[in-house]
Amino acid sequence: MAKPKVATTSLAGCFGCHMSLLDIDDRILKLVELVDFDKSPVDDIKEFTGRCAVGLIEGGCCNEENVKVLRDFRAHCDILISVGDCAIMGGIPAMRNGIPLQECYAEAYLKGPTVHNPSGRIPNDPELPLLLNRVYPCHEVVKIDYHLPGCPPPADTLWEALVALLSDKPVQLPYELVKYD
Repeated sequence: MAKPKVATTSLAGCFGCHMSLLDIDDRILKLVELVDFDKSPVDDIKEFTGRCAVGLIEGGCCNEENVKVLRDFRAHCDILISVGDCAIMGGIPAMRNGIPLQECYAEAYLKGPTVHNPSGRIPNDPELPLLLNRVYPCHEVVKIDYHLPGCPPPADTLWEALVALLSDKPVQLPYELVKYD
């Protein structure tokens, strides 16, 4: 019998949630016995190879490529989980939400204290993904089934949620795994 597949991606975030997944330490060997990683930086598979039982999304959507990747995950994953505060609320990247996009471009490419841009041009190559007017949390773009909060969520939180989902048990995380005092 084939093992269920898990896919992961990082959108507009720092990759800390993937580091937390790796922090399950030697349990990663148990996880590999339970699942096959599909599209994921964990195994460097770039495209989906089939249907996935679980998709883990870290980061919010700040550009059109993030939206495309997130919609692709929703189309290929039975269960989609927002992992971490950036995916759930926009996190640090969403700090730009109160600033007009043109001001962000000006600070990044024209007026910033470390900017050296003699041409005075803002990059506009068609290969660059178009920035959105603001950073969107994942649930504002697609249906999300579960949210695992934290910056990043503890490794034990990820482990318990994945094991429950892959064992067809309800995700019932104890308070210690979701508290932040």
